Amino acid sequence: QVQLVESGGGLVQAGGSLRLSCAASGSFLSINDMAWYRQAPGKQRELVASITNTGRINYADSVKGRFTISRNNAKTTVYLQMNSLEPEDTAVYYCNDRVLTTRMSLVNYWGQGTQVTVSS
Repeated sequence: QVQLVESGGGLVQAGGSLRLSCAASGSFLSINDMAWYRQAPGKQRELVASITNTGRINYADSVKGRFTISRNNAKTTVYLQMNSLEPEDTAVYYCNDRVLTTRMSLVNYWGQGTQVTVSS
């Protein structure tokens, strides 16, 4: 079983910064792709940023130039540095890892979600 534990959410004023972390633990062979999603009230969950096993990075247009996704060398923890936050960034943020399990299958795991609230 794999667990993803998120941290770093909170309340911040517009223009401020937050850094989210998502640490994977449990039994697995490797983590291939890592991503951050968010879901605002009444809206669908959307991709914010992703990083592939080879290091290719993708951002949603709405966060380009403000958010940065990164990971640790062991590829078990993914981060999301969020700068110049706007009220529109308010949402629950979820990490998502595509994990190669000990049974040699690829499985998507989700974190529990962390609330980010940006006040104007």
